[in-house]
Amino acid sequence: MAQGFRGESHHKVDSKGRVSIPASFRRVLEAADPNWQPGGNPELVIVYGDKRRKHLECFTMEAIAEVDAKIAALPRGSKPRKILERMFSGQSLLTSVDETGRLVLPAKLRQKIELDNEAFFIASGDTFQIWKPETYDEVEMAEAEALLDEFPDDFDAMELLDGAGGL
Repeated sequence: MAQGFRGESHHKVDSKGRVSIPASFRRVLEAADPNWQPGGNPELVIVYGDKRRKHLECFTMEAIAEVDAKIAALPRGSKPRKILERMFSGQSLLTSVDETGRLVLPAKLRQKIELDNEAFFIASGDTFQIWKPETYDEVEMAEAEALLDEFPDDFDAMELLDGAGGL
């Protein structure tokens, strides 16, 4: 994996669905797009499939190529391959960052996650997610707290790096 995304931030969404991408995220998208040239606009894939997800998952071109290769390795016609092809190929959007560092989120995608006038971006390794801020606070933060509740109060998350604290 190339350089990954880091951080989180809030950004305004205008009436046309345009939202600025964090500058550091744009650098990662550029580095992970084999067709990107200086002065050009990097591409990415926004996956919006899977009705259980309450966010949009944004993949670099390198990351989506890895996913596509794993899907292609599954038996043609198998249920897992059909599910994954539908989500990652059919229910996704190939797009690019515009000249001003913004993404245009079509109405269909904004409606799926009930996005209004503000978006929350959070890094997730070689992808980043776009959430409605209130939904992130409600869903994701509650899940994070529930995961931590499974560990003792003096647990240090760094232990997970060595596999010593895993469940």
